[in-house]
Parts: sequence; C-alpha cells; structure tokens
Amino acid sequence: MRHKPRQVDGDVALVFDQTEDGEGFAVLRRRAADSPFEVGMIRPLKEGRAIDGEVVSMRPRKNVPLLFDVRVEVPETRRATSDGPAQVATEDYRHGWDAIWGRTPRPTSHLVN
Repeated sequence: MRHKPRQVDGDVALVFDQTEDGEGFAVLRRRAADSPFEVGMIRPLKEGRAIDGEVVSMRPRKNVPLLFDVRVEVPETRRATSDGPAQVATEDYRHGWDAIWGRTPRPTSHLVN
C-alpha cells in the first residue's frame, strides 16, 4: 500500500543546517501550498542589531521536529535609503563631530559692510 504524500498547508519552514557562526539556522521555506520553495536563514533578534528581513515566530510541528509553522510578526520593509549603514546621529556622535570639525557657524540676520 502506497501512501500519498500529505500536502503541507500554510507558511512552513524546514530547518536543515546551522549557520557558520552558530547563531542561526538555514531553512527551506514555503509560504503557501502553491508558492515556490525559498532557502533562507533565521536568526534570533538581538537588541541593538539591525533587522534584516521579516520578523517571524515559529512553532514546531507535532510529529516532525524540524518542520515549523511560520507566522510573520513584522513584514520586511525597505528603508528609504537601503544602501549603506543606518543613519544615526546620537548626542555622542554629534559631540565627536563638533570636536573634529567644529560647529557650523550660525547664519547672521544682517550683513555688515
């Protein structure tokens, strides 16, 4: 008796390897039954680290320990300036800028001849 493969419904991910740095996992993901398979990586969120891609939660399937149901918590967004590092100007950054380059002179409201 042959068993017909069960159709996997919903957004699912299969973990198949660990990342080189050991902090995440390589996954094979299928967002819907009629969508193509995608290869990607998942990593835990860390405070202060930029988010690259979606934020998802994953729940393991009962009888298949490496197959997870995926729920998108925060969809992927693109920054207006997606090239280069984040543009952050903290007070320490501004202080360092002023120490190196000096303050920008304020415009005067009148000119003296």
